[in-house]
Amino acid sequence: MMIVIAIGLTMAGVTMMALMPLFTKNHVDQAYDTTLSAIRTYRNLAIANGARYVLIPTAPGTITVQFWPYVPPPGVSPAPSTMYTITLPPDVTFTTVAGFPSPGPDSIGAGNNAIYFQNNNGVADNCNIVASGSPCIVFYPDGSAQDDAQNYINGVLYLNQSGTLLSSRAIDIWGTTGRVRGWRLYTPSGVATWYQQ
Repeated sequence: MMIVIAIGLTMAGVTMMALMPLFTKNHVDQAYDTTLSAIRTYRNLAIANGARYVLIPTAPGTITVQFWPYVPPPGVSPAPSTMYTITLPPDVTFTTVAGFPSPGPDSIGAGNNAIYFQNNNGVADNCNIVASGSPCIVFYPDGSAQDDAQNYINGVLYLNQSGTLLSSRAIDIWGTTGRVRGWRLYTPSGVATWYQQ
């Protein structure tokens, strides 16, 4: 009986070790899917509701979502209100890893800032009204992605598990159209390359 129990425990241990990479991949996929879905959802809601939605991603792994009613200029808009905060799994963070290709996906950024937004001139851009100088995305009723001063922005978010290069994902936003793309890092022939998912 002891031999049967020992064999069973050994097989359970080997199975668990074999499944650990799958559990790891599932956490990264869950965080990526959650982030990509939130960005696309609030862009669509901005169009459908004729309002602004603000997404403020912060390291290590949260996204604060705010509702900001849209009042066309020269009207004065009310302050945005926080709706809720999305939290990624604790082992997945917005971070960069040595070995990222430069430039980043769609040639946005240099792959060295985990949360990076730039204006149309390629200069790093942050929100000063709603996010106190932090990077943020404001989706407008026309579907565009801007900062809180109505400058079109392009941006990229990098996320991975514990700084592991091959677990890395990226999501980029193109300001004038609000287009959102997801990316995964592969290393064909040993060269790190972003591939659109």
